[in-house]
Amino acid sequence: MGDYILSCCSTVDLTEEYLRKKEIEYIPFHYELDGQEYLDDMGRSMSYDTFYRRMSEGASTRTSQVSAGEYERYFEKFLKAGKDVIHLTLSSGISGTLNSANVAKDILSERYPDRKLYVVDSLAASGGYGLLMDTLAAKRDEGMTAGELAAWAENHKLELHHWFFTTDLTFFIRGGRVSKVSGYFGNLLNICPLLNVDYQGKLIPRYKIRTKKKVIAETLERMKENADKGLNYDGKVFINDSACRHDSDELAALIRETFPYIDGEVLQNSIGTTIGSHTGPGTVALFFWGKKRTD
Repeated sequence: MGDYILSCCSTVDLTEEYLRKKEIEYIPFHYELDGQEYLDDMGRSMSYDTFYRRMSEGASTRTSQVSAGEYERYFEKFLKAGKDVIHLTLSSGISGTLNSANVAKDILSERYPDRKLYVVDSLAASGGYGLLMDTLAAKRDEGMTAGELAAWAENHKLELHHWFFTTDLTFFIRGGRVSKVSGYFGNLLNICPLLNVDYQGKLIPRYKIRTKKKVIAETLERMKENADKGLNYDGKVFINDSACRHDSDELAALIRETFPYIDGEVLQNSIGTTIGSHTGPGTVALFFWGKKRTD
């Protein structure tokens, strides 16, 4: 690997084991469940099963981003050890954590003038963010320098596609993404909205689809339309879900049937506690490389 640190936030929604294997460092977000604060540490403090069960039972959730002070302490341990750092943040269209990371960067640049600290807005979230980090780790291992890798990330991050659907609007209503009236009738009519992350890194509702079977099929269509090389797509596919692995399994099976040249198995993980605090249980998210996001 290169003689620098590749780093991200816990909102990549991968496992600690996977990040260790790829030699990627991470800093955790925070969340509250019924007023008690926890680290979003990829399920160590609280299992995902417990987290989503408690949400289903009515527990209230809040999230908080990494502070500038936390970033300063986190980055400094690497800089002090003589390492340069590339850190990608959760999308600025979803969180203000980019600003905190840049504040820390400005402070540390004066303290360590001989070191390089690159802060890159991923414009990605959850497994899409994870897929970007996975790709960057491979580029690093191929010999890219820190500066080259940071530039590659900036130039290619909008080629990552994120498609989300939910079968339960309860938590989208609670978070204000869906009005109470729309949510009531949506649940009544079995509406499953399909959303994606746009070119500004914001989560945007795109389609209102009735029934889970149809929204899974439509998610597959979006990949057929947008994937690099179309049905000959030979990149990686990541899927994350929040306590609905059966739905994730169904989508993964369709992808394996439709895209015979994908790189390895479809990687399935849980949506983590930060993103999951806003989606609640019942959400499935698909991530792949494709055409540049332009809207």
